[in-house]
Amino acid sequence: MVRVQVPPEMLSWACKRAGYDVEYFAKSIPQLTSWIRQEQQPTLNQLEKLARATRTPFGYLFLPEPPDEPLPVSDYRTVSDTSRYRPSPNLLETIHAMQRRQDWLRESLIEDGIQPLDFVASARLADEPEAVGHEMRNALGLGSGWAAKVRTWQGAVSELRQLIETLGVMAVINGVVGNNSHRKLSVEEFRGFALTDPYAPLIFVNGADAKSAQMFTLVHELAHIWLGDGGLSGFDNMQPDGADVEVWCNRAASEFLVPAKEFSTYWEKVWQEQKPFDKMARTFKVSPIVAARRALDLNYVELSTFLDFYEDYTGREYRSSSSKSGGNFYNNQNTRVGKRFATRVLRAAREGRISFKEAHNLTGMRDGSFQKYAKFLDGDSS
Repeated sequence: MVRVQVPPEMLSWACKRAGYDVEYFAKSIPQLTSWIRQEQQPTLNQLEKLARATRTPFGYLFLPEPPDEPLPVSDYRTVSDTSRYRPSPNLLETIHAMQRRQDWLRESLIEDGIQPLDFVASARLADEPEAVGHEMRNALGLGSGWAAKVRTWQGAVSELRQLIETLGVMAVINGVVGNNSHRKLSVEEFRGFALTDPYAPLIFVNGADAKSAQMFTLVHELAHIWLGDGGLSGFDNMQPDGADVEVWCNRAASEFLVPAKEFSTYWEKVWQEQKPFDKMARTFKVSPIVAARRALDLNYVELSTFLDFYEDYTGREYRSSSSKSGGNFYNNQNTRVGKRFATRVLRAAREGRISFKEAHNLTGMRDGSFQKYAKFLDGDSS
């Protein structure tokens, strides 16, 4: 039995990189502590098991010191001051997977002679963000009365994502790494990110977040695309702050979702009633916490009032969602992969321009799942 020598500090680093201490992984790999104490050495199979458990590239474990793994995008996070800490394997893998999709789609579109999107990086920080919010609404074809045509705010989230994709932006909402339900993304680490590109801009929303908050993040990241300044976003209680870019995107998103002039008109009618935020939410087809956030923006409520409502509402939402199933797998792929992207990958595979193995890698699906999803796309008229 061949044993290998590995620097003990690399074993400890792999555990910390995964977000846990050595004792956590020692429960499933009892020999781990003895390896770190250099009382014995692991076999290759044992080391591979540790690499899989900690989501660490196998070759990293043989390095003399931990590698630098910087975020491949700008960091605008303020959630629990996360920016001071190393990114998790789940976050890094998610960003890299989205970058691979973006790179492939960009090359595919250029090969087909598709022109770049003129709205990407069309705005500047010096521009009035509220005006850009209205510009974004107009680009999506959302007039002043669009909300009345949608039954619920939950439906509005889905419609917004589809409209954004129609505009030419990949819009992904996913709460796990790929399709691995055992690798949930952390809301404490990030809410979403945007990858700007004139041909294939991409928005990623952390689907582990409360659905009521996803709407705000979706439009917030769209504002990043408009600004041409992509990056990772994370903010407590729907309150981006700190960087000028985040403040700008926040203001653009708020005006997009709930125009100040319209909000003020309706607020005067309901503010003294019970559950005024719910009433405003039904009017604008946004979640109640987005309505409450807008009331705070416009100085109609105190910060303490908003925070109390936010904590109560999202708490109830998390408890309710935890008892529900994950829904139809193949229907979920339209959200996790994006129908526009998946359809283009499928066509490329059928035409022989890429292999089906590459198609599986790009979409994050195995052979059987991809084939069934392909049939689902063929018969999907939504």
